[in-house]
Amino acid sequence: MRVLVAPDKFAGTLTAVEAAEAIAAGWRRQAPDDEVVLAPMSDGGPGFVDVLHASLGGELLAVVAEAPQGHEVPATILMVGDTAYVESAQACGVHLTGGKLGEFGTTVGVGRLLLEAVNAGATRVVVGLGGSGTNDGGAGLLAALGADADVSLDVGGIFLDGVTTADLSIARGMVDGIEIIAATDVDNPLTGLFGASKTFGAQKGLDEEMQVLMDGFLEQWAAATDRRLALEPGAGAAGGVGFALLLLGGHRVSGIGLVADAVGLAARAREADLVITGEGAFDFSSRAGKVPAGVAAVAAEALRPCVALAGQVLVGSREMRALGMDAAYSLVDAVGEERAFRDPEGALTELAARVARTWSG
Repeated sequence: MRVLVAPDKFAGTLTAVEAAEAIAAGWRRQAPDDEVVLAPMSDGGPGFVDVLHASLGGELLAVVAEAPQGHEVPATILMVGDTAYVESAQACGVHLTGGKLGEFGTTVGVGRLLLEAVNAGATRVVVGLGGSGTNDGGAGLLAALGADADVSLDVGGIFLDGVTTADLSIARGMVDGIEIIAATDVDNPLTGLFGASKTFGAQKGLDEEMQVLMDGFLEQWAAATDRRLALEPGAGAAGGVGFALLLLGGHRVSGIGLVADAVGLAARAREADLVITGEGAFDFSSRAGKVPAGVAAVAAEALRPCVALAGQVLVGSREMRALGMDAAYSLVDAVGEERAFRDPEGALTELAARVARTWSG
């Protein structure tokens, strides 16, 4: 039996690569004769560069980025030929802010990563968007490339209040001739009921009043730049970094789709008898551009069963099947919450062995 293991990260505990290895170890323990193939996945958020490097190879460039509050943090750019892969979360991720004060976070660091990629010789830059702790509409990114306005663009979204004009000519010139791709896990617009502030603001530390205020400030930012692009799918990704990349002439693709193509997931699924995916919490948000739904769709196209291993399973059996899964197994239910967080790798290995008893052969 051939088993394809294609999980996302288990946020806060395991990277996608670590999760895939843990699942494989458990499966092999229970079913040593099965062939287990690893294809760790990402939807564009944290782990994007590591996952692509594991599948594509290439050269990793160690650089220094600026975090949302201004201090320096290490980052990595993956070069594969003349294509650079950049992970925005390395410079503006929620892990750098602790999920607080998103209104003051800047994306200047993402802009500097983009410049580093161009200076390294990239003619195509793919920016993975997801897991951000910022909400500045990508203003900081554009400022790092030379954009100017009648307010400060590099100090956080809350300072966009009052913006009426913006000059993006220098910023666009810095990436002239460069193909820019925004790989996103969501298709939200920049503003409105389903925009960046109201949909994702809470996880960045914005209370309800601040979400309304920030949505208004981003409306002003859109009016000063390009209101039409602000309504495009993906403009609200990573707190508006998607919008900034669209303003630079980039285009948006599904992050999970891009990674699936890069790792040859469809062909691997056709060669497998069972596909396993997973993530930290398997819930209704998993259906919108997330790894489990993307992997399940590929498995369904290949007419292969797909099961999910997750830290928590927060949907019922009917909803699970609507998300494309034949079965879903909870780490917390299997080993308890304390063990799941204390020893996530060992717990996931144990759960995978249990699942193999049901599915192997």
